[in-house]
Amino acid sequence: MWFYETLHSEIKLGIKGRLLHKKKTPYQQCCIYQTKNFGRLLLLDDAIQTTEYDEYIYHEMLVHPALISLYKPKSVLIVGGGDGGALREVLKHPVEEVVMVEIDKDVIELSKKYLPSLSKGAFSDKRLGLIIDDGAKYINETGKKFDAVIIDSPDPVGPAKSLFSLKFYQSVFNVLKAGGIMIRQSGSTFLQSGELKSNYRKISKIFPYAAVQIAAIPTYIGGFFSFILGSKKINIRRLNEKNIEERVLSLDLKTKYYNSQIQKASFILPNKIKERIK
Repeated sequence: MWFYETLHSEIKLGIKGRLLHKKKTPYQQCCIYQTKNFGRLLLLDDAIQTTEYDEYIYHEMLVHPALISLYKPKSVLIVGGGDGGALREVLKHPVEEVVMVEIDKDVIELSKKYLPSLSKGAFSDKRLGLIIDDGAKYINETGKKFDAVIIDSPDPVGPAKSLFSLKFYQSVFNVLKAGGIMIRQSGSTFLQSGELKSNYRKISKIFPYAAVQIAAIPTYIGGFFSFILGSKKINIRRLNEKNIEERVLSLDLKTKYYNSQIQKASFILPNKIKERIK
């Protein structure tokens, strides 16, 4: 059967696949499809979240540029990320503690069953503290401080909407340690440019250093996909490439997409995107 993701009510991405599982959770509708070119695919409320064949690009770029910039962070908070891909990449670093706050436990269970290649057993790691709760609520109430906060959420609709507000970013700033970094996905640079611009402006109002990085991820509509980093002390775009390479080599990261050259290149933006976020 064909299924479609609709963007802006006028753009559709159609993929042919076989429905393996469908479930209406308290928060959203979850579907797992088997496809020829993307492998298994997770759909939440008719929006493609991740696929087996190219998820590594998204998850590696969501995690490593931030954590390599910090160099050997000890504590990381993941907001969302129920498929386990971001968690898998975080655990490649010598962290002591990872707290994951996911609002929908069904996403975790379905991903563990139908998309095990994403987490690769990461949910069993002793360093993980898994909390089923609203991420914004947790950040407002926790007394913990983190070296990094990774926001791995869907687009700003439904239960994820609160994770894109100025108030939320201020709360993230507050739970970060003195030299901490946050990173979040911010959509397609071409088809969701308003989302990128709005969130970059909010984050740059709060954090002394803010930066946009881009990567091409076949699954997502519209070419380049964007991420925004906010840092309390580190000028992320000015990091020495030699130091980055030394850090990557010392960790012996097993990655399919990310490397030290990609880290530097991902911050080089086309003029149109520069103008948009100026």
